[in-house]
Amino acid sequence: MRIVIAGGHGQIALRLERLLAERGNEVAGIIRNPGQAADLRKAGAEPVVLDLESASVEEVSEALKGADAVVFAAGAGAGSGTARKETVDRGAAVLLADAAERAGVRRYLLVSSTGANPDHRGDDVFDVYLRAKGAAEEDVRSRSALDWTILRPGMLTNDPGTGLVSLARSVGRGPVPRDDVAAVLAELLESPDTTGLTLELISGTVPVAEATKAAASAR
Repeated sequence: MRIVIAGGHGQIALRLERLLAERGNEVAGIIRNPGQAADLRKAGAEPVVLDLESASVEEVSEALKGADAVVFAAGAGAGSGTARKETVDRGAAVLLADAAERAGVRRYLLVSSTGANPDHRGDDVFDVYLRAKGAAEEDVRSRSALDWTILRPGMLTNDPGTGLVSLARSVGRGPVPRDDVAAVLAELLESPDTTGLTLELISGTVPVAEATKAAASAR
């Protein structure tokens, strides 16, 4: 497969790029900063320099031509203000969905967050973040032209991955290593029967492939 990852220099994205390339896939990562290109190449991904906060649908769809799937793994990041939660966590996710439809790429994976809700209340930055993620989810779910899957990881850690997770529509709150989030995303890309599912993810006791299969069958 050819897979294009938005937010290609993110911590989860770099792990995912490495995994996908090792499996023989062709991987491209969208980045805003050309200085990050070498890190993507090291991970086995082709860097595509494009600012998703200012790019047009046409520009992004051009970058998606020939792709079999797209993954939205971008985020405004810690320390960013409320405005960028809207332009990145919601706006860029919607832009990528628009571009995927235009380019004829059906498979769309959205990395969201536990607690995402377009109606979440509060004025703190994290409250705005949860609303933005929830609004992105709502938009993606409305698109019949996309074979979407939404993944909601719990609290992200840099602990080594265990390959053991809890993955279902609802799993409660808990931590999960970024290694394991990347492993689940790689598995979801090879699991078209997870289309139309919103899945929560934390560390658990079930191997990633088995957990993905069980989540798909528990519709």
